[in-house]
Amino acid sequence: MPSPPSPTTSTPAIVAQAAATAASLLPGRFSLGVGSGENLNEHILGDRWPGVVERQDRLEEAIEVIRGLWEGKLMSHRGEHFSVENARVCSLPEEPPALLVAVAGERSVELAARRGDGLIGTAPIPESVEQFRSEGGEGKPTFGQLHVCWAEEEDAAKKLALKQWPNGAISGSYFLELPLPAHFEEAAETLDQEDIAESVVCGPDPERHRAAIEEYVDAGYDHVYVHQIGPDQEGFLEFYEREVLPGFR
Repeated sequence: MPSPPSPTTSTPAIVAQAAATAASLLPGRFSLGVGSGENLNEHILGDRWPGVVERQDRLEEAIEVIRGLWEGKLMSHRGEHFSVENARVCSLPEEPPALLVAVAGERSVELAARRGDGLIGTAPIPESVEQFRSEGGEGKPTFGQLHVCWAEEEDAAKKLALKQWPNGAISGSYFLELPLPAHFEEAAETLDQEDIAESVVCGPDPERHRAAIEEYVDAGYDHVYVHQIGPDQEGFLEFYEREVLPGFR
C-alpha cells in the first residue's frame, strides 16, 4: 500500500511572519483575517482541493501554528495538515494582532468563537452573531462586510459594479470552488445590472447606504466594513463623510 501523504508545506508559518511584520509597521491598526480558503487562490500549488469540513480543520490547525509562532519562541510542529521545523518569528509587534475568522455556517461560527479574536461575516445574519456570542465570543468584535459602488449616477454605479465585481452576484458557495478567472467570467455571463444591484448597493442615495449598514447593526454586528467598488475612492469617502456617516452620530 502507498504511504500516506506527508503534511503540506507550512503556509501558516509564512502568514504568521507576514502578519507580524505588518502589525509591527502598523501598530494598533492591523488585524489578520483568516478563512477556509478559495480554490481560485489555492489550486496553483497542485494540491488536492479538500471539502469544506477538511478545510475548516486545516484552518483550525493553521491558527494554532500562527498563534504559536507569535509567541516568539523556537517552534516545531507536525500536525495532520502542516509541518513547521525549528521556526521562529524574530520581529514581533508589542502586541499580537487580532486574529479574525471569516464565517459561513454554524461550524465556522463555532470555530470563530473558540479560536478567534473576532468574527467576519459577509451577510447580516443575526443567528451567526447570536451563536458566536453564546459559544465563547461574548465581548469579541464582530465585523460585517458590505459591498457598495458609489457614483454620481445610479446607472453608472451598476455598470461599474457589474464590470469590476460581478462575482458579488454569484450566489451560494459556488465561487469558492471555481479554480480559474475564466470560470468566473463564464459564471457572470448571464448576469445583468439588476442582478448586481441586488447584492451591491449602487448609486448616490445615502438612505440606501444607511439602510444596508443598519441591516448589519440590527443583526448584532458592532463593526461594518464598507468595500467601495471602483477607482473613485476619494469621491466615495467624501460622500460617506458628508451624506452617510452623520446619520449614525
